[in-house]
Amino acid sequence: MLLLSVSTVCFFISSFAAVLASDFIGPVVSILDGDTLEILHNHHPERIRLSGIDCPEKDQAYAQKAKHAASTLAFGKEAKLQTFGKDKYGRTIADVLLSDGTNVNHTLVEEGWC
Repeated sequence: MLLLSVSTVCFFISSFAAVLASDFIGPVVSILDGDTLEILHNHHPERIRLSGIDCPEKDQAYAQKAKHAASTLAFGKEAKLQTFGKDKYGRTIADVLLSDGTNVNHTLVEEGWC
């Protein structure tokens, strides 16, 4: 029989709560490139790296078109984030879901931009 200490149980509960608390909703205020955008969070823009995708970089072919596709899809819209921590640059890694149910990450892949 497995016995867990109260402190161990509290640690797991607080860790789970921290993960849930990192998800948030806000308007998309800037598109930096095809896979990076900014969403207003607590009155400040937070840089978001779209999880699981890689669009062309600024000096690569189709970079402007990927950025335009992301902008057309998400700019100015309310978005819910499902976050997965931070990357090495301090950006929040997330799936971005629009209020109509569109998953921005999946849509950019389906349209061939990433």
